Amino acid sequence: MNAPAKNEDFAVKIPDGVYAETVLAVEHYTDRLFRFRMTRPAGFRFRSGEFAMIGLMVGDKPVYRAYSVASPAWDEELEFFSIKVPDGPLTSHLQKIKPGDTVLMRKKPTGTLVLDALTPGKRLYMFSTGTGIAPFASLIRDPETYEKFDEVILTHTCREVAELKYGFDLVEEIRNHEFLAEIVGDKLKHYPTVTREEFSHKGRITDLMTSGKLFADLGVPPLDPATDRGMICGSTDMLKDTKALLEKAGLTEGANNKPAEFVIERAFVG
Repeated sequence: MNAPAKNEDFAVKIPDGVYAETVLAVEHYTDRLFRFRMTRPAGFRFRSGEFAMIGLMVGDKPVYRAYSVASPAWDEELEFFSIKVPDGPLTSHLQKIKPGDTVLMRKKPTGTLVLDALTPGKRLYMFSTGTGIAPFASLIRDPETYEKFDEVILTHTCREVAELKYGFDLVEEIRNHEFLAEIVGDKLKHYPTVTREEFSHKGRITDLMTSGKLFADLGVPPLDPATDRGMICGSTDMLKDTKALLEKAGLTEGANNKPAEFVIERAFVG
């Protein structure tokens, strides 16, 4: 028998055929960003980088949105990183959750930002804006990523410096993790940029790629389809512009059923 959800907005029964999980922790980064962790269903399997449909009962109806799972496939809990939209059908309610509340999740994960969708390479770029860093939060904490690539470069572009903190926290957690620290070693490079404030790296990632500053700062050669692989998750314009730059460099877009040099997550909005 399904227990009623505890969220203050409703007290109705959970729909059949979905997981009903308990919120364990919530951390608010800014007035626009927060992350939360919740219990993981015993039967829930996913590949690092995939997304799930998560939701809440709003009134007497469930409201779902696609959210990349930010925790790696080995984690016993599930983590998500979310934007806050004041009048968003889901996020206006989701941003108010507290430990002990119930979050719904559909049972089948999916997505294109998975290692299986890429052909073997030497260097993996993860290009993200805003909460588009979420699937990469999963992948940079997965040992398989470092088995397949010698170098992993995570770029994260936000408007303001405060919005970068989740990325810094992730890297710090890896450096201090009991087994990940040794596996990752110096393979992971983190390249945060902002567009509206002064910062050590300033500008859109596509501009920094076009000018060559990204590669100069990292001490790596320009994109080469023989060695470089890419994953892209972010705003619609960023997807389009980054895809164009990768294709100009000779990289081809891949998919789960046809691995190639780069992949895009089109389910992301934000």
